[in-house]
Amino acid sequence: MIVITGGAGFIGSAMLWELNKHGRTDIMIVDDLGSTTTGKWKNLSGLSFRDFIHKNEFLSWFADNGLPEISTVIHMGAISATTETDASLLMANNYNYSKELAMLCASRKVRFIYASSAATYGDGRRGYNDEEENLEHLRPLNMYGYSKQLFDLWALKTGILKQAVGLKFFNVFGPNEYHKKDMCSVVFKAFHQIKKTGTVELFESHREDYLHGEQMRDFIYVKDCTSLISWLIENPAICGVFNVGTGQARSFNDLVTATFSALGLETKMQYIPMPETLRDKYQYFTQAEIGKLRSYGYTQPLTCLEEGVKDYVRNYLYSDTPYFDNQKP
Repeated sequence: MIVITGGAGFIGSAMLWELNKHGRTDIMIVDDLGSTTTGKWKNLSGLSFRDFIHKNEFLSWFADNGLPEISTVIHMGAISATTETDASLLMANNYNYSKELAMLCASRKVRFIYASSAATYGDGRRGYNDEEENLEHLRPLNMYGYSKQLFDLWALKTGILKQAVGLKFFNVFGPNEYHKKDMCSVVFKAFHQIKKTGTVELFESHREDYLHGEQMRDFIYVKDCTSLISWLIENPAICGVFNVGTGQARSFNDLVTATFSALGLETKMQYIPMPETLRDKYQYFTQAEIGKLRSYGYTQPLTCLEEGVKDYVRNYLYSDTPYFDNQKP
């Protein structure tokens, strides 16, 4: 059996879809669905799994039962808002919970694959090298990134990383992100702005070396993320920290242009001032170094930005049922 924490969330539910696609339904979903108004439960409604357990009950349930039939825990559960200001909440959920779960997996020789984040790289001035010896040199810009870095460092110092995998996700977009509200991707926001006003707003640049809209990110389609995790499940000897990106930074202008193109419309953009509260924490450039991942034998091609946006817009956002579903191709 495979356990997915955060299994009703964005990447977690996408991973459930990926496993279902390969005929796997022996999956335990761990999450907190919260209010029905978020619609998070809809991420699960078209997918198949064995059982569901609340995240607050899972650790004691796992510890008490032993559960020898569990082969892999995919730990995607976390507070993922980069704007979260409650440091204690982030430490409880992203650090302490992860530590306890990792130790349980290690003691039972259960494969542990967890979500780290590109937010650990901070402003990028120290580069985007995912070698383990680089971890202690990173300086995140926000508490979310720091909570993820702390767990990476703990996993390294305790030796957990010798039998686990940490995934530094860059800017992931795709179906089932809809409950994330302000943390939804720019593709999702652009699509709805286009439908409502015909124009997309982007932040102005507040640096002379970047034109408006030319701030750059490594945007990766969620289906590429789930393909990678599936490969890691099939290759249990592979351990360590890996970047999850395309290795190619693209501008927000490119992203919005791809969204308009997917809708068959002419691009119309305007630029608005960035809130002052974000300016000293804003990343102007991110680009994953993926040479390490390739050196470990991952040869799967990665979806280019335009193709990923087109699939997302035409087959999901433009659909009456925009969720991953086993009845969809």
